[in-house]
Amino acid sequence: MLLKILCYLLPEFLVDLTFVTLLLGLVGAVLFLRWMSEKRTKMKIKRAQTQRDNALEMMEKMTLRSKTRHGNIDPSRILSLSLAELVDELKKGSLSPEAALHVYMEKALEVTKEVNCVTDFLEDCETQLQEVKKQQKKGLLYGVPMTLKDHVGYKGHNSHCGLVHYLGVDEAEDSVLAQVLKKQGAIPFVKTNISQSMMNFDCSNSIYGQTLNPHNHKKTCGGSSGGEGALIAGGGAILGVGSDVVGSIRVPSSFCGICGLKPTGDRLSTLGFASPISGMKSVVMMPGPMARDVDSLALFMKAVLCDDMFQLDPTIPPVPFKDEIYNSSRRLTIGFYDTDGYFLPHPSMRRAIQETKTLLEEAGHTLVPFTPPRTEYALNELVLRGFFADGGTTLVDKFKGDIVDPNLKQQIFLYNIPVIVKKIVSLFMRPMFPRIANHLEAHCGVSSVKDLWKHYTAIKEYRCNFINEWKKLGLDALLCPMLSPAFNIGHPGKLFAGFGFTMLYNMLNFPAGSLPVTTVTPEDEEELKHYKGYYNDLWDKEFIKGMEGGVGLPVSVQCVALQWQEEQCLRLMKEVETVTRVRKSHLN
Repeated sequence: MLLKILCYLLPEFLVDLTFVTLLLGLVGAVLFLRWMSEKRTKMKIKRAQTQRDNALEMMEKMTLRSKTRHGNIDPSRILSLSLAELVDELKKGSLSPEAALHVYMEKALEVTKEVNCVTDFLEDCETQLQEVKKQQKKGLLYGVPMTLKDHVGYKGHNSHCGLVHYLGVDEAEDSVLAQVLKKQGAIPFVKTNISQSMMNFDCSNSIYGQTLNPHNHKKTCGGSSGGEGALIAGGGAILGVGSDVVGSIRVPSSFCGICGLKPTGDRLSTLGFASPISGMKSVVMMPGPMARDVDSLALFMKAVLCDDMFQLDPTIPPVPFKDEIYNSSRRLTIGFYDTDGYFLPHPSMRRAIQETKTLLEEAGHTLVPFTPPRTEYALNELVLRGFFADGGTTLVDKFKGDIVDPNLKQQIFLYNIPVIVKKIVSLFMRPMFPRIANHLEAHCGVSSVKDLWKHYTAIKEYRCNFINEWKKLGLDALLCPMLSPAFNIGHPGKLFAGFGFTMLYNMLNFPAGSLPVTTVTPEDEEELKHYKGYYNDLWDKEFIKGMEGGVGLPVSVQCVALQWQEEQCLRLMKEVETVTRVRKSHLN
C-alpha cells in the first residue's frame, strides 16, 4: 500500500521540484544579468573618469610648458580684461593668442579643482590657435579662449548628456556652431559638466559627480549648463556656449551671477548637438552664449549670425545681428511683473524687480505693469504636457543601464509611474494639493496624435493671446522674475516646477536672458523664514529649504523680447546692466 502511495505522489512532487528549480534558476539568471549590467555601467563610468583625469593632466602639462615660454606675462591682468578688451589686444598684437589661451587653461584647472566643472580638454586647441593665426581676415572672436557645454558636438570627443547611454561614442565632426566659432577665430578648449539627462536645474550626474557654486559650495551652480556657469563665474572662462530647453542657460547664469541669453528657436543652429529627447516640439531647445557682461553676449551673437552659419545650416534664417537696435538710445516701453501668481519668488527677487523698475524709470524709460495670461494653464497644459507628451518614456529609456543620480531620483520615480496611476493619484491629491496634482496630471502627456495636434493648436492660440496683450500695452520688452538666488544642493530635483519662471518663454519661443542686479541681504533672508507662497503646500515649504542660507548670493532678473528680436532683448539687458552699475558705483 505504501509503495502505491509513493508511486502516485512522486510525479507530482517531481513536477513541483522542477518548477521550483526553474524559478530559482530564472531568478538567479535575472540577478546575474543585472549584476553584469551594473558592472558594465561602472566600468564605463570608470573609463570616462580616467579619460577625464588624463585630459586634465595633459592640460596641466601644456600650461606648465607655456609658463617656461611666456614667464613674463601677468595672468591677473589678462583675466581682468573684458571680452571686448581681450579681442582688441589680441587683434592689435599687444597680447598673443598663446598667452591668452594658456592663462585661461591654467585658471580653468584651478576653478575645476575647486568646483568640479570641467569634463574634457579639447587637446587640438593649440592646433586651432595656429590655424586662426593663419587666417587672412581676423574674425570677431579672434584668439578668444572659449568653453562648450558637454553636449555641443566636437570632433573626436564624446557628448554624453550626463548619461552612460551616450558614453563611448565620439563625434565624427564638429557641430555647426563649433565650426562657425572657429571660423570667427575662437579657440574652444574645454567642455563642461551638466545635470544627468539635462532635465534638472542642479548640476550633477553619475559620471562626473556634482558641480558646486563658486560663490558658496553648499549651493548648486544651477543646470543644466551648470559647468559653464561655474567656470565663467569662477574666472576660468570669458565666454561659453550653453543650451536652454526650459531654462538651462538662464538658471545657471542666475545662480552663478553671470549673464546668459536664450535666443529664439532656430536663430542659431543646433545641428550636431546631442539630446536625450530629440523630437519634442512643444518647447524649443536653443544654444546660446554665457558670459560676464551683456556686451559679450551681443558680440557672440554678432559673430555667429554670419554667412558661414547660414551656409552650413540653410534652415537658419539668414538674418545678421542688427547693431542699430542693440546700440539704440531710444527710450523703451517696458512691461514688468514681480510675480506670476503661480510661484511666489524669493523676497530678494521681488525687491530686485521693483528696484530695477525704479532705476529704469529714472533713466527715462516707461514701465508698464504686465500680467502673463493663465500662467498655471500655460505651464502645466502647454509646457509640461507637451514636454512629456509620451509620458516621459523616451527620457526614461535613456536611463536604462545607468545609475540614477541622487538629485534626480524623485524625478525619475515620477516618470516611471504608469499614466493611469498618475491620473488616480492626482485625482486624490487635488482637494489638498491642487497645484501639485495639476502638475502631476500634466506628466501624463497626451493620449493620441489627435490630442497632440490639439496641443500644438493650443500653444499657437496662447502665443497669439500673449502677443495681443503685449501689443495692447505697446511694449518693446519685458522685465520679469528669474529663479534666484541659488538653491542648496539636492533640492532642485524635488522642485522641477521651479523652472516655471523660465520655461514659459521656451514655449512662447521668445528670446530671454538673465543678468545679476543685486545680492541677497540679511533682511531678505529673514523675510524668507515667513514665506508661505500662494498655496503653503509641500512645494512652498521645499522652496524655503532649497533657498535658505543665501545671504550674499547674486540675484538676477529676466529680460524678454518678442520672437526674432534678440537685439531688443539684449538692449533691455544692457539698460538694466548700466543702471545697476551706476547705482552700485554711487553706493560705493
